[in-house]
Amino acid sequence: MPPWIPRLIGMVVAAVLGTYVLVWAFGRLRSFLLTLMLSFFISFALEPGVNFLAKRGWRRGLATGVVFLASMILGAAFIAVTLPPLVGELASLISNVPDWIRSVTDFLNQRFNLDINLSNLSSGVLNLQNAVQTYASSLASGVLGVGSRVLGEVLRLFTMALFTFYLLAEGPRFRRMVLSFVRPERQSEVARIWEIAIDKTGGYVYSRALLALVSAIFTYAALRVIGVPYALALAIWVGVVSQFVPAVGTYLAAVVPVLVALIVSPATALIVIVVLVVYQQIENLVLAPRITARTMSIHPAVAFGSVLVGSALLGIIGALVALPAAAIIQAFISTYVERYQVEEPDPGQPQQDES
Repeated sequence: MPPWIPRLIGMVVAAVLGTYVLVWAFGRLRSFLLTLMLSFFISFALEPGVNFLAKRGWRRGLATGVVFLASMILGAAFIAVTLPPLVGELASLISNVPDWIRSVTDFLNQRFNLDINLSNLSSGVLNLQNAVQTYASSLASGVLGVGSRVLGEVLRLFTMALFTFYLLAEGPRFRRMVLSFVRPERQSEVARIWEIAIDKTGGYVYSRALLALVSAIFTYAALRVIGVPYALALAIWVGVVSQFVPAVGTYLAAVVPVLVALIVSPATALIVIVVLVVYQQIENLVLAPRITARTMSIHPAVAFGSVLVGSALLGIIGALVALPAAAIIQAFISTYVERYQVEEPDPGQPQQDES
């Protein structure tokens, strides 16, 4: 037997075992790795604010604490302002659904001479109520499991907050530690890629925040004029969800105010839909190009594809970080990949007669 055959067999066995161990470890550490990735994303988003304060004489730790505390207060305020009234309004909407359906059915029967029977609908509503009560009782019996899950999520949030604070406070030192593992001739390129990642992520978050503020102000004014209750909570919901949830955020944000407007009247809900659609067109054509021109510009097809890929790979976290990751990759390609002018004329343009 040639001497290289045992070595080849050993290398193949080691490669297979190593791949199996890596897959097993990734499966066991998937939650931790996703938490760490999200911590990196949040630290990249908040680091421009920390650097802004640090350049003006603030100590790095104090600047990190101020920015981190401000972001936590804003997140808690968003939950406190929007969640209770939205839950109350949705509960009121669910309780009024049978009466609303009955009034719509009477209108259709009288206007179009129809004969719609609500007996099946009533039995279906009763069955739905029984199912909800059964689920609630089973949920109450499993309070211990729910409590352990909530405790796990709290620990996960605490871990993410701890990693994020460390990455912000020790950002320059952590960067130098990473660069120490890179060859000296490559360190400047890696540092430039790092800065691109911070600039693109921070620009994405701050541009989205500005668009969310404009959207919330417009939605609040429109809902107050239309007469929809809880206009402030709904406006904050529309502004944040429409800007920070990729791909489907606009539609998901519009569902809640439309449902709340249904409590007032179907005509009010229709007016809300028209107003939100008109504003979305203004935002897409006027506001978004101006605000995101200096921060992050991605082709819509690339953005949609990146969201699909991110959600398929990493779920909700992948969908959230997909757009900044695509912007970083796009900036890296535009910086380090050389592009040439195309000499061939555009087939869509008419050719000029050279004679």
